Amino acid sequence: MGKVMIVGAGGRAGRAATTEAVRRGHAVTAVVRDPSRCDDLAGPGVTLVVGDVTDAAALATVAAGHDAVIAAVYDSSSTAPREFFLDTARALTAGLGSAGVTRLVWVGLASLLPTSDGTALMDTDGYPNEHRGFYLAHAAATDVFASAGSDLDWVAVSPAGDFDHGGTSAGGYAVAPADADSRITYADFALALLDEAETPRTSRTHVGVERTAS
Repeated sequence: MGKVMIVGAGGRAGRAATTEAVRRGHAVTAVVRDPSRCDDLAGPGVTLVVGDVTDAAALATVAAGHDAVIAAVYDSSSTAPREFFLDTARALTAGLGSAGVTRLVWVGLASLLPTSDGTALMDTDGYPNEHRGFYLAHAAATDVFASAGSDLDWVAVSPAGDFDHGGTSAGGYAVAPADADSRITYADFALALLDEAETPRTSRTHVGVERTAS
């Protein structure tokens, strides 16, 4: 059994990761902004902590002693996305460095993932780009991780396309290039997040995952 900190545990990806981590027997520190909305997360194996993902010192304090951190962050405030994701990436980099935690699994965006021919999904014909500023804000965060040096063993994991919000878990996943038609449930996505947290297979890059039978 290990100790895993999940930042953004109140979101759908974060909740799924928390559930999967507990199922595997990990001790989970679930970092949320508003605990009053996350009472359902509290339970055996889970310590609920209020935290600011842009506060490096606070993250360092909470992260100390953990084996890995999964970050499934999002911003529901009026903060400009680029500012939020840059501040978050810098805080995670500095905070985890101070805490001595080297493994970071970052929930990324399929929009930034290369397709089979190497083109970023957001640059393919017909892909919706009304939120391109948000996509680029996410990209700026991974640029921060990439410039952090070898002490931070990070990986960005995203759906190869999008989430299947109402589907049934297939019980498995496969690494795949970006494909706008690809779908994966949150439960299957959580399998990939925990696998990368437990036994890192990919480092300092962005990978996509799609559902597949176990």
